[in-house]
Amino acid sequence: MVDKYNAEGYPDPTASEALKNVLREEKRYKPCVFICSPFSSDIEGNLKKARAYMRFAVEQGMVPFAPHLLYPQVLDDTDCSERELGLTLGLIWLGKCDELWVFGRYVSTGMEREIAKAKRRGMPVRYFTEQCKEVGE
Repeated sequence: MVDKYNAEGYPDPTASEALKNVLREEKRYKPCVFICSPFSSDIEGNLKKARAYMRFAVEQGMVPFAPHLLYPQVLDDTDCSERELGLTLGLIWLGKCDELWVFGRYVSTGMEREIAKAKRRGMPVRYFTEQCKEVGE
């Protein structure tokens, strides 16, 4: 229930309506999901796949995050320290998500770190084929 009055007891329909809209928007979407898929071996192909996985998650009503679509735009993946920074930043975001979705059969060392952290945190980890069909671990 959204209060229609401000802290001083006066009617505040603008704030009330804004809060209703925020709550309505939050209910439309399901959990935040972390997209876990390969990046480095075939960068162009893997980026294309990661975008498809993001699209799939959006179509499922999820709020997806794929760090390998973001950080390589500002960090140099060929520089070991910058790659490590990107992985660390991604792991921080993983802690903000509700689930980890793993795509494809190949699991890279970066993906292994993400999966291990999710399991340590007790997060649900779901596995999908490259065609976005859910499978067991």
